[in-house]
Parts: sequence; C-alpha cells; structure tokens
Amino acid sequence: MAHPPRKPRAGKPSPDKSDGAAADARPAFRRGDMPDKETILRFISENPDRASKRDVAKAFGIKGDTRAELKDVLRQLEEEGLIERDKKMLRRPGTLPAVAVLEITLRNSDGDLVARPAEWLEDHGAAPVVVVRQSNAGRDRGKSRTPSTAASIGDRVLARIFPAQHGKGPSYTARIMKILDRRDGLILGVFRSTPGGGGRLMPIERRGEELVVDRDFTGDAKDGDLVEAEPARLGRMGLPRAKVHAVLGSVEGEKAISMIAIHAHGIPHVFPAEVIEAAENARPAPLQGREDWRHIPLITIDPHDAKDHDDAVFAEDDSSPDNPGGVIVTVAIADVSWYVRPGSNLDREALKRGNSAYFPDRVVPMLPERISNDLCSLREGEDRPALALRMVFSAEGRKVGHRFHRVMMKSAAKLSYQQAQAAIDGNPDDKSGPLLEPVLKPLWKAYAVLKRERDRRQPLDLDMPERKILLTPEGKVDKVIMPERLDAHRLIEEFMIQSNVAAAETLEKRKQPLIYRVHDQPSLAKQEVLREFLGTLGLSLARGASVRANSFNGILSKAVDQPYQDMVNEMVLRSQSQAIYSPENLGHFGLNLMKYAHFTSPIRRYADLIVHRALVGSLGLGEGGITPSEEAALENIAAEISVTERRAMAAERDTVDRLVAHHLAGRIGEAFDGRISGVTKSGLFVSLPQFGADGFIPVSTLGLDYYHYDEAHQALTGAKTGLGYRLGDGVEVKLVEVVPLAGSMRFEMLSEGQKMPTGTRSFHKSGRAKRGGPKKPGTRPPRGRR
Repeated sequence: MAHPPRKPRAGKPSPDKSDGAAADARPAFRRGDMPDKETILRFISENPDRASKRDVAKAFGIKGDTRAELKDVLRQLEEEGLIERDKKMLRRPGTLPAVAVLEITLRNSDGDLVARPAEWLEDHGAAPVVVVRQSNAGRDRGKSRTPSTAASIGDRVLARIFPAQHGKGPSYTARIMKILDRRDGLILGVFRSTPGGGGRLMPIERRGEELVVDRDFTGDAKDGDLVEAEPARLGRMGLPRAKVHAVLGSVEGEKAISMIAIHAHGIPHVFPAEVIEAAENARPAPLQGREDWRHIPLITIDPHDAKDHDDAVFAEDDSSPDNPGGVIVTVAIADVSWYVRPGSNLDREALKRGNSAYFPDRVVPMLPERISNDLCSLREGEDRPALALRMVFSAEGRKVGHRFHRVMMKSAAKLSYQQAQAAIDGNPDDKSGPLLEPVLKPLWKAYAVLKRERDRRQPLDLDMPERKILLTPEGKVDKVIMPERLDAHRLIEEFMIQSNVAAAETLEKRKQPLIYRVHDQPSLAKQEVLREFLGTLGLSLARGASVRANSFNGILSKAVDQPYQDMVNEMVLRSQSQAIYSPENLGHFGLNLMKYAHFTSPIRRYADLIVHRALVGSLGLGEGGITPSEEAALENIAAEISVTERRAMAAERDTVDRLVAHHLAGRIGEAFDGRISGVTKSGLFVSLPQFGADGFIPVSTLGLDYYHYDEAHQALTGAKTGLGYRLGDGVEVKLVEVVPLAGSMRFEMLSEGQKMPTGTRSFHKSGRAKRGGPKKPGTRPPRGRR
C-alpha cells in the first residue's frame, strides 16, 4: 500500500519511492506542489481506505491556497468519470471500496477461497475476482481458526479489501472481518432421470455446473422435479456428484419459481429451531411502564391482503391558541424492540435476514410469524405494545414539535387503502362509515396540511408506476396490474416520512449514534451523461455539485404528455444514486431531507429495529434499548442490511421475470406491443408493459444495415439508412425464444426503424454496434433504484 511521498533532499528533487514503487513511474515534484492527475489517481487506487480529499492533501503536503486547486482537480476527475465518491471517500469507478461484502464462490488450485463482490454495477463490467486470505496463525499454534473468520464456499462475508500492488497477482485480496451468512451447503437444481436409474442435476443458474446423482441417492425425485441436493466429495475424474436432500415440487409449477430466486440469492428462508422456540415462548408485553393509549381510536390502513400491521394513525385539530389551524398527528409503531432483544437468537436471525422479502406467492419474513403476525402486529381490537409519536404541525404544514411515548394501544379498525379512500370519496361501507367523521376526515385534513410543506419541499417526483403480478389459486400467472395510486397511499406515506424525520432529529439531539437512511445526490459523471442526453431533446439540466431534487422535477414536468416522457423518467431514474443505510448522515436527496432514518417498519426491516432501540435507550423508555456493542457495530450493521435489502430486491425482480417468462413460454411466435427500455452496443432491451418484463433483441437480427450505438441519444442508428431505434420508442416485437428458468426472453423486431433526429450520427462517446450471432437472452439493461 502506497505511503505519502517523502520530502526530497535539498537541491535534488527525486521521485517518490514509497512502498517499493518503481522510481520512474511517477514524475518528480516537491512536497506541497500539486501532483498531476495520474499521480492522484494512482494514490486513490492504492489507498482505498484513506482516500478522502483530506487524505490526498495530507499525503502530498498540500496546504493553503493549493487546497483550492486540489479541489478543482478532484472535481475535474469526477466530471470526467475517472473517480467517484463513496460517502467522503474517493475511489476509481469499477473498483472495490476498502470494506465490502463478498460471496465466496469456489476454491482455486492453491487452496485459497475465491470470492466476488455481493453487489456490482453492470456498467462497471465484469465483477473482479478477490482471493480471500485466511490466517494460519491459529493452526501455527496448534489451534483451529475461530468460527468468526473460518469461511467456506457459499458463505457471505464482510471483508477488508487490498488492491494488487504493481499489477502482480490477483486484482484484490481480502481479509475476512465477519461472516454474515453461512450457507447450508445445499444447492438447487432440476432433476433429470437417466436410463437405468439415477440421473443428472441440471443447474438453475447459467454459470452453474451439471452434477451426477447416483441411483441410490435420488430419494423421491422424479424427472422434472426441483430439488435441493447436497454436493458430494469431488473425485479426480468425471462430473461432480450430488445427493438429493429434498424435493420441492415440479419445476413446471409457478410456485417453484420464487424458491429458485430464494436459493439463487442466498436468502435464509427456514428459521432455525432455536429461533422458532424463542418466538413461541414469547409472552404479551405488560402494561406496566407504558402509557395507556387504548382509548385513542388509532386505525391501520394497509393493503387488503396484509398480514402484519406495523403502523396505526390518528389525527386531530390542535386546540392550542398559539397554533391556529394547526393539527396533531399521532403515529404508533409496533414495539418490536420489546420482543427482539440485542444478541438474542431472534435478533441474530433478524440481522442475518436484514428484511422481509416479498414474492407474488409467498413472503420470507424477517421474524417468525408468532412475532410478526401475532404479538407485534397491531391487530384490530387487541392490546398491543407500541412506540408512539405525537407531532404538532402549523397550518402551513411546518412541524412545531414532537414527542415519543412507549404505550399500550388497541387498534380501532383495520382498513384497506381502497376502503378508506372510498369512504372519503362518498362510498363508505359498514365498517368505514362510523369512522368517517371522527377518524377519517381528520386524517385527510391533516394530510392536506402536511402536503403544503411537501409541495414546498419538492421531493423527487418520478412517475414510475409499479406493477403487481396476480396469481390464480393454482399459482399460475393470472394478470399483471398497475395498482391505482390513491390519496390514502400518499397520506400514510407522508405520515411515515415525517415520523422517520422526527426519529432522526430526536436521536441527533440526544447525540445518540443511529443508522440513517441516506440517498446521496447523483454523481457529477452521471449528471453529465443525463445532461448530454437531455440536450438531444432540447431540455437542459443546471450544472454544478449543488443540484437539487426540484432541478429534476422541472425536467420531468416539461416531459409530461410528450412522446419522450417515459424515456426521460427512465434516464432521470438511472442517474440517481442508490439509497443505502449508513451511520453517517448524508441526507436524503430524493426526499429533499437533511435528516432521515427508517423507524416505521420494524417488523420487516432491521434498520427500523435499531432506531427503535436507540430511541428506547436514549429517551429512557425502559427495557430493550441499544447496547454499547451495537453502537460500536453500526457501520458493519449498516453495510450488512444495505446488502440484504438489495439481495431481496434482486430476488423479487428475478422471480417476476421468471414468472412472466414461464407464463409466455407457450406463446412463441406471437407478436406483442413493447417499449424500448435499454440500448446497448449489443442490441435492444424491450419491455412488455402488459407483463412488466424485459426481453432482448440482438443487433445482428435488426436487419441488413450496420448499426452505430450513440450513448448520448441512447440510440442504435443504421449507417446507410439513418433509420434506428431509441430508448422509449414504442415497437412491435415477436417472441422467438424463452428460457423460463433464467427468466429471459428473446424478441425479433417487427417495427421499422425511425428517422433519427439530427445529431444522432455524431458519434461522441459512442461506438459501433458489433455484428455477430444472436446473443443469448438474459442480460439486463441497467436499472436505477431510488
């Protein structure tokens, strides 16, 4: 690892020779002078754990006015896409940070474990290989390695990353800090029987390998069954072997699809016996030590099929003469911290899962049903412990004050979003009718007050409707719908946002460490890509590092009802950074908030449970508060749950893709209306709006023309005809290939290309689309997440 340049001797400047680097590899300069860009980039690459702006200045002895020059150079490097920011640290795009979550995939010929990063952006190219060094210190003393650092294939680990020095050896080596998730050693595959007994285990992942199943180890598996199998010890010759452990059902059934994603992404889905036992032994929380709020008519408003209820709400006018027209909003959140104590079996399993994962046919919960659907769920008419919050707002929607309480409550009613909205719209039913005047109308009045401040705040307002797959009772795809977005949804969302802000403010005021939900502003490099794209449509985005959410809202509003509306929404989404959890407050760009922490869903998110414990401990509200060891581990916990959140999102998305592919497998040759959702040198990605899934069209099948890829315009343009295809174009396609287990489809283009606008054949930052054989379906266009 490189060290700061040494100060040369007087009268004889010499190049830096730190850490054995080649002397002629760097230009000569005096300490305190501004190094060139190449030297700065080398330092950032070789020092991923100490490469903030302050670190760079310190390493090269930069002081005084030269610091402003350094700031300009770093800004230029960021705009050029040569570096990017990771919190306060600088790093090269496509490189690993100093600490990362890895998935161990195999063991190399030297016996070392080999891993890949658990999270890797597709536009950074192939994920780097990391060789995991496991200490031999314990064995040298005649002892085995401790369980905390002795990893094996399939494990997910948190590791410190060390880049290769001077281009020798693997790209990275790593030292394990903590094992996050141990795999049980079972793999998933499709059993195919062979003549004479026995069979083969076919992989469900494209990079998987085929295994032999001997006739004595097939269990009850039949041809076409999806099975869990235990890999056998590898021999020197032939295919590796496996033993069937459990049969999960026919792979032709849609209900097997989500199980494939659960296995493929390593989501723990079976609770250990000791966790189930702890949940079953839990008893209802006592009233002692809590305020009795059972008389307050708090109600839950959730999806009609919700089984667990995290939050309940109530609102009323503020009677204080000092706050005319003001309102009081009360939010009660399930008190999970009472039941799930730090370091317990329930706690360890919850952290391992990080969050609940939701699939069309099942939920993989973070907590056992005894906790999530019973003791903690705010059921109608039943006493339940809660951590409650009263917030006072002025008539303009500005918060006047708030206070947290630990209470015992009783939900007055369980309503669905549609039920509550219908009552407000003049169509109450037997259940919502009696609640209309005393409960529902005050809630909507309070929402109208809070909306005034929201409109002034102007959070990012992307129009990206979510799709929901509905299944038949047999588990087959029935239809894909886009649920209507109601004011009832917006009301609950705004109340929850304000509660999350209040939690962060209270903990900061108490100087209590916590985990924030942070969303950094788009990098300058991504802003520049978006700016260039918008320029092709006659739209502009202000320059500078101080861009705000409302800058994007102005663009989105100009695109409304224009042919390119979907295209602009998609590109603005792709330009955004990814929201993560962090003990360091970076603010939430998308919501345009300075302080934000997840507090409102502790049944399904571990981050919220941490915030609950922090509030209980810092406010002296009784048992179940945060512990010093938890506070010390917040950085690691934030990294872990950021990964588990993305893991669940990827598994959910893969399940939808596989379900749709399975559903359309019998419709080869049919034509569909679609929209171009991604453009690459290799071809086009086309989404089918009616199904919510993507397919691929290889550029080699587009026609006889030679196509150029124009990144700025997100287009493929024919060199001879000038006709082409752009992101967002509506097209007609024919389905020609489906791979259900991979969740991939390949299309053939039926629509003629359109004449490209002037400038799309100016190939700045563009490339030639390569010709060749049809590309196998399955690769995805990049997708952003707010």
